[in-house]
Amino acid sequence: MTTSIEELNQRGTHCLPGHLGIRIVSTAPQQIETALSVQAHHMAPNGFLHAGTVVTLADTSAGYGCMENLPEGASGFTTIELKSNHLGTARDGTIQCIARAVHGGRTTQVWDAEVTHLETGKTIALFRCTQMILYR
Repeated sequence: MTTSIEELNQRGTHCLPGHLGIRIVSTAPQQIETALSVQAHHMAPNGFLHAGTVVTLADTSAGYGCMENLPEGASGFTTIELKSNHLGTARDGTIQCIARAVHGGRTTQVWDAEVTHLETGKTIALFRCTQMILYR
């Protein structure tokens, strides 16, 4: 399946990805890149980037990647496991996520995602997401 970046971004407009300002930047076979401009509403009360913001960016990235790589006959997917290791933070600028498929089976997909601070190149978090493939 090949959906334009504009169509993918439109799908999330009225959902959590759109509310948070997550945007798809590029797609390639088995890979997707997303970005988020850090704003005040992405922060935790301690003044650092909220872990939920980072997790949402990574899960959204893996989800859109999965959506674009569903096996023939599949009707959708759902995340069944998400593991995250938080290594840093950001207070401003842009965070980006690159998600890559490491397993593209008929019943599950596994995606690795790395979130980095675009301006410094520092890794903020590493993820592994597993999606269950759904059939009608």
